[in-house]
Amino acid sequence: MTADVHAAPAARPAMGLFERYLSLWVALCIVAGIALGHLVPGAFQAIAAAEVAKVNLPVAVLIWLMIVPMLLKIDLGALARVKEHWRGIGVTLFINWAVKPFSMALLGTLFIGHLFAPLLPQDQIPSYIAGLILLAAAPCTAMVFVWSNLCEGEPHYTLSQVALNDIIMVFAFAPLVGLLLGVASITVPWGTLLLSVLLYIVIPVVAAQVWRRRLLATGGEPALTRTLGVIQPVSLVALLTTLVLLFGFQGEQILAQPLVILLLAVPILIQVYFNAGLAYWLSRRFGVAWCVAAPAALIGASNFFELAVAAAISLFGLGSGAALATVVGVLVEVPVMLSVVRIVKATRPWYEGRNHA
Repeated sequence: MTADVHAAPAARPAMGLFERYLSLWVALCIVAGIALGHLVPGAFQAIAAAEVAKVNLPVAVLIWLMIVPMLLKIDLGALARVKEHWRGIGVTLFINWAVKPFSMALLGTLFIGHLFAPLLPQDQIPSYIAGLILLAAAPCTAMVFVWSNLCEGEPHYTLSQVALNDIIMVFAFAPLVGLLLGVASITVPWGTLLLSVLLYIVIPVVAAQVWRRRLLATGGEPALTRTLGVIQPVSLVALLTTLVLLFGFQGEQILAQPLVILLLAVPILIQVYFNAGLAYWLSRRFGVAWCVAAPAALIGASNFFELAVAAAISLFGLGSGAALATVVGVLVEVPVMLSVVRIVKATRPWYEGRNHA
């Protein structure tokens, strides 16, 4: 989302002000969105009505402004280095695509569909579960650079893993989401789902890579660095504006059911720690170096919440439970992932304590 990784892996991003206090900004967006939704409901209704082919145009623009700058930092040329860390890559791919989406579907159904169901609005429960599935269906592609840096992870591995995940996401996101929504007995609007993949994955990936190559061809790394510096604030403003819109539509529901956000956070927290722990343990079992295992755990646990928010809005609407569920993922992202960083760093002596090849 905001990590400044765009060239050689030696560029090691620090956590900036925005990333460090992301939960605070989201909390402020909750307050602002609820207040504005109450004070100027007509404006939000007009925004909601600005649709073409079930695509909300203002939100689509915001999502592009949010996603394209993030993807501009990704060097798909790093795919050539995948074989250098094939065991770590294999563990992370297994967690990202064979475990995390399915574990979230299970946890969402268990907690939201059954254990917490009496405490939630009944008509929104399927939508909440759908939002959780969308949140876990695609791995994070940018904040992981920050997490990898904080735990002193191997930068070549992180960059090649993210590039590979981006390519897989283009082809696997729609079938995976369709499968899991179908298993959860949620109607799958296939036309809208495929359109979302085209609008929010395929087009941004292609546009970002074309833009990146042109910048490198005309001005080299300095030109790319300058461009990222200019557009990064635009990306952040777009994210916060999108959150304000979401909470403007969700305000009445949140005020009526203040426990909703807390209850939705429970399966998200469990799946983060479960997937991080499983990736970390498998890496140790397969003899992966700690400098690769640490970012593997973080990539395995984190979510591409920008894409999840976009897909939830397209499939279910701005005022849906699905959109709210994905935003809860944004709310808990930073504190939870920072705790995972602390855990993997604290357990390094245990990880490297014996020969486990």
